[in-house]
Amino acid sequence: MNPARSGSRFFIMVTATRTNVVLKPNIARVLFRPFQFGDPVRYIKIIARILSLPERDAAEQAEAVLADFKSRHQHLGKYFLRRYEQVKDSLPVAEAQVSAARRVLIGAYFTLEYSLESAALMNPSIVPDPDQRGLPPGSLRFVISLRAVGEGHISSITFGTGVIDAANNIHMSEDSPFVTSPEFVPNSIYEKALFEKKLAELDRLNDISRAMIAALDETFNLDQLKANVELVKRQQRSRGAETERVAHDVIALAKANYEMVYDTNTDITERVIFPYAPHESNGIEDARFVRFIDENGKPTYYGTYTAYDGKQIFPQMVETTDFRRFNITTLNGPEVQNKGMALFPRKIGGNYAMISRQDGENIYIMFSEHLHFWYTKQLLLKPTFPWEFVQLGNCGSPIETDAGWLLLTHGVGPMRKYSIGAALLDKDDPSKVIGRTTEPILTPNANEREGYVPNVVYSCGSLVHNGMVVLPYAMSDYASSFALISLDELLGAMK
Repeated sequence: MNPARSGSRFFIMVTATRTNVVLKPNIARVLFRPFQFGDPVRYIKIIARILSLPERDAAEQAEAVLADFKSRHQHLGKYFLRRYEQVKDSLPVAEAQVSAARRVLIGAYFTLEYSLESAALMNPSIVPDPDQRGLPPGSLRFVISLRAVGEGHISSITFGTGVIDAANNIHMSEDSPFVTSPEFVPNSIYEKALFEKKLAELDRLNDISRAMIAALDETFNLDQLKANVELVKRQQRSRGAETERVAHDVIALAKANYEMVYDTNTDITERVIFPYAPHESNGIEDARFVRFIDENGKPTYYGTYTAYDGKQIFPQMVETTDFRRFNITTLNGPEVQNKGMALFPRKIGGNYAMISRQDGENIYIMFSEHLHFWYTKQLLLKPTFPWEFVQLGNCGSPIETDAGWLLLTHGVGPMRKYSIGAALLDKDDPSKVIGRTTEPILTPNANEREGYVPNVVYSCGSLVHNGMVVLPYAMSDYASSFALISLDELLGAMK
């Protein structure tokens, strides 16, 4: 750590040591997804062509498809049958006339492969793995989440795992060659008062949407909501497109709360959080995971992310204890806006705390008694130094240290160049800033400046191990790597 001069100002140089670990997008990791059409008549036409095949030819075609793709996927035949169940309403004949082989073939025609990482693997977040068994002293097993970007610039969340040893060497585990689809479970029960409040926050509460929920009990399920929506659509048929639009928004909000479950036999690298709900249709972006410890010492992993439907962004939260079962919920309240929300790893003064950026420029802090509801904010940090004059944002959840809460930040400077800095917040009252780096601790070097978005280093979450800040970061929105920074050196630079 050495002092340096910039004009008439002294600052402390912080050394970030880059590693040789690089996580690059792998175009061979493909997921099977529904192949869908906007015109219902297309389904009928395609199925009719399949039904026109002689039974023997249909069986041979089904067998050929399974043989062609079996090395690329697990449980593909099972998925084809699931897709058949989803499209069988378009059958022009009685279902009893459709053989098992033909059902598999129909499912195959309405399935496609999607390359999750064909464009980028970026914006990582790192947390300790729930399973720390069998490690030598001084080692830590971790889970890293990444934003995978594929065809159509649709983003999803993928996972990797590895070990940091006692000497802070990083060893990544080999990814499974497969990516697996989960089982999706819509939330069974919704609370009417909260549902109505969320519609109002989204500016979707009007006379039509009120009518759609008016007859529901104080708690209801998705099927009951769908039945009421269809009833109101018939009653207000004269309002045509307006009613259809409101119906879509009401059902989309309900579907925003769901659960996805993976089989226990799947490897964590096979699991992916892919857009499922309507408001996620254009991607799931920049998950910031944190290991949260409640008052009883129980750990839960929360991830805040941005869902996007092509028009509007929706801050969401994912909750898990094992990275196998994921519960997806909406975040609520007037201050649930914009991107980059990051939860503190424990309550402070009996309240949850969150870093946010409602105006797209400054960093704010919020406190709430309820994890899913946020009503107020306080300005925490604003662009101050030349490398951050355009805007500030967080690089993940604050990290608790003896000196205070370490908050890594990103700043945008001239030529839209992204750099990473840090701030130190008071341990008892994190709305107080007690230190800040005046210069970046990481900027793009010559090997990191080229990519989908040039001149960017970006992170969604770090951790401290053996006195070092382990900082995973994306390189120009294409691939990701790790840097190591001495915690003492970083804290010293901010005093």
